[in-house]
Amino acid sequence: MVLAQLGGSISRALQQMSNATVIDEKVLNECLNEITRALLQSDVQFKLVRDMQTNIKKIVNLDDLAAGHNKRKIIQQAIFNELCKMLDPGKPSFTPKKGKPSVVMFVGLQGSGKTTTCTKYAYYYQKKGWKPALVCADTFRAGAFDQLKQNATKAKIPFYGSYMESDPMKIAVEGVETFKKENCDLIIVDTSGRHKQEAALFEEMRQVSEATKPDLVIFVMDSSIGQAAFDQAQAFRQSVSVGAVIVTKMDGHAKGGGALSAVAATRSPVIFIGTGEHMDEFEVFDVKPFVSRLLGMGDWSGFMDKIHEVVPMDQQPELLQKLSEGNFTLRIMYEQFQNILKMGPISQVFSMLPGFSAELMPKGREKESQAKIKRYMTMMDSMTNEELDSSNPKLINESRIMRIARGSGRQIKEVMEMFEEYKRLAKIWSKMKGLKIPKKGEMSALSRNMNAQHMSKVLPPQMLKQIGGMGGLQSLMKQMGSGKDMMGMFGGGEK
Repeated sequence: MVLAQLGGSISRALQQMSNATVIDEKVLNECLNEITRALLQSDVQFKLVRDMQTNIKKIVNLDDLAAGHNKRKIIQQAIFNELCKMLDPGKPSFTPKKGKPSVVMFVGLQGSGKTTTCTKYAYYYQKKGWKPALVCADTFRAGAFDQLKQNATKAKIPFYGSYMESDPMKIAVEGVETFKKENCDLIIVDTSGRHKQEAALFEEMRQVSEATKPDLVIFVMDSSIGQAAFDQAQAFRQSVSVGAVIVTKMDGHAKGGGALSAVAATRSPVIFIGTGEHMDEFEVFDVKPFVSRLLGMGDWSGFMDKIHEVVPMDQQPELLQKLSEGNFTLRIMYEQFQNILKMGPISQVFSMLPGFSAELMPKGREKESQAKIKRYMTMMDSMTNEELDSSNPKLINESRIMRIARGSGRQIKEVMEMFEEYKRLAKIWSKMKGLKIPKKGEMSALSRNMNAQHMSKVLPPQMLKQIGGMGGLQSLMKQMGSGKDMMGMFGGGEK
């Protein structure tokens, strides 16, 4: 995933600092130089990196710190705060209000995924009860209206455009007026993609903005743009009043540091990130949890929100009951596999756990893991209710295994491999017996329950080994401090 490499490099620099016996000026400089190198290699603008390093050195004055201070934590917090500052311009973006018509104009470079992002943005608000509509004012690119029409039809969102009219200003004004009459409360105007050297297209963008008077202008930026991000974003900012940024293609393997530069250039917050091609692969961007994940500190609140998001409310009490009883059936395994697939990329989910980054899931292994889960689910589709609901592995004999293999079109050894996975997960599940899983928002309860012992049982052996086994996990959790301190890192905790 984009920025996974950057996150891994920063985490390693912090880990090396933590391993040092004494933290002096030399150790601090080495840590900061490593972080600076990682940011520059990820295409973050040089001036931003230099300013960040200067600010951290001002905050962390080792000579002035008394002997009792936890220098590691102060340095880590300073780095955390500076990265947050780089991504947060300190002013909130315009938020549309239900029932009141708002016009949002999308601008960006050609090929940045702007038209798809318009539909994702509309779909996101449609799910939350808004009445969105799309206007295609892109008359420059052939097929732009067809693409928007196709996306909008799929998402059941009303749209407006023209194959005959070549004046984008006229289309934009007519579209906005039409949807205002139809009481749409979120009217999204898609404009032509442009480049900072194309003066005529920038003039057209200004005219569309003046004609439609948007409440918010969103700059859509491809995360792989690199060092050019700052200049391009600044050119847009000088032409129209950019109020927010959406970063796309965050599921790729580009460096992605340009995304950090775009925020500084437009002095506007990132409000969403696109993590894939599908409609629902679109996440609200929250600075503190994002930086926490980047530094390998995890994002417990995001992790729990993911779980609450994919497990329907009416199933949650039943699931928690089963978890506390420790009884694990193949049906529960099937349901959990469904939930894992709904949660999105596995590496993204792991990056929400403290001490891990998306880098820990080897490239290419993620698709393989998801394909294996789907294979197991196909085999379970060929099982009877009695087999799915039994927690007795002895029930599944040789003839039943042969029947499941025939019914699912898989080999016998694959079915046996699936049962081995079931036994492994059943063993973990039984050890979770009595563990209280918090309700949404009860983060402090989670930090009390989730100790190193529980974490080591839940994590895949390969990952546990990568962080130095049980000892490495305990030391990692100790560095992060108590549950209260840990939540403080994420901007949560008790006030």
